[in-house]
Amino acid sequence: MVTLAKEKDISAKKIVLLLGILFVAFNLRPAITSVGPLVGEIRFDLGISNSEAGLITTLPLLSFAVFSLVAPKLGIRFGNEIMIFAGLIALLSGIMIRSTGLLSTLFIGTALVGVGIAISNVLLPSIVKNHYPHKIGLITGVYTTSMSTFAALGSGISFPISQGLQLGWRNALLVWSILAVIAIIIWIPQLKSNKKVENTTKDINSRLNNIWRSPLAWQVTIYMGLQSFLFYCMIAWLPEILSGSMLSISAAGWMISIMQIAGLPMTFLTPVFADRFRDQRGIVVFIGVLYIIGISSLLFLESTFTIILGVIFIGLGQGASISLALTMIGLRAASGKEAAELSGMAQSVGYALAAIGPVLIGYLIDLTGSGIVPLYVFCGIAVLLVIAGLGAGRNKTIFV
Repeated sequence: MVTLAKEKDISAKKIVLLLGILFVAFNLRPAITSVGPLVGEIRFDLGISNSEAGLITTLPLLSFAVFSLVAPKLGIRFGNEIMIFAGLIALLSGIMIRSTGLLSTLFIGTALVGVGIAISNVLLPSIVKNHYPHKIGLITGVYTTSMSTFAALGSGISFPISQGLQLGWRNALLVWSILAVIAIIIWIPQLKSNKKVENTTKDINSRLNNIWRSPLAWQVTIYMGLQSFLFYCMIAWLPEILSGSMLSISAAGWMISIMQIAGLPMTFLTPVFADRFRDQRGIVVFIGVLYIIGISSLLFLESTFTIILGVIFIGLGQGASISLALTMIGLRAASGKEAAELSGMAQSVGYALAAIGPVLIGYLIDLTGSGIVPLYVFCGIAVLLVIAGLGAGRNKTIFV
């Protein structure tokens, strides 16, 4: 009887943990993806340029870059569960601050949103590695699919909330605070099971130094960065690029939503298959092909049908690449602590690389007055993504 009660208790805790992971994942993208369709409205209201508007997407990435390095250390010192809770509080605060409508608070709040998301981004793979070591692919697929689903919702409903309901861009961004509050409440039970990782400062520094010398860790990092570059550039600027191709800004916003919805099956299936194969290089090449077909459709075939087709192929590539990047963090690490360190490195350097994207694309659009050049840039990045992935997809761990 006692054993049965313990098993039920453990099962209940696992369910609550999984529910918590899902709701944390729900919050990891919409606070950012909701901005893209509103860029024109924000730019007009605040009187800023395309390059300045690109900072709204770049600031969270800069926060990712800085706090992804700090997050593993904070997780070791205070416990992963407590730090994810703190990250959700930071996210909620950032959403509320940026919705006050001033240019300064828009940037400050956006940066704080990035801090909150960065902490959870880095520490979730470690929690999955610790609690589900034999189901990394499945659990990663579940939470990345959840993340991508709400990323799509963020892109799809922000413009209708702002214009259709006539609530304005401030309230369209503020609405995501509701989801953050729910996640905070659901995560509270995990604070009771919070565990600090016992380690010495010397050991931590030694392992961090080792990981920065690992070629495989760098390949995983570059793969993470390039796929993030593509994702955030397209979230920020694809509506603007497509609105010049016989589409209204509202329709272009829904193309972003379609792109992300199309990627959902790949977001779930890719980690499952990646976990079963000895290495993931074949998957890497397949993802590259999806990207090239999708971007080429936007470049060379100008009709509504081919735009939709291209957006779907890009979405398939995006869904597969983000989930593969997160899965490789778990597969290339031998322990939960290694996963946190690799996650911190990959997301810090990776998002620093990605942060260049939205500002660069905004500058290119300002300079050329066209979205053609950015599409060629996207093609080049997709090729580099394959090259990095061929190294990162090998059946090895970072310290072997």
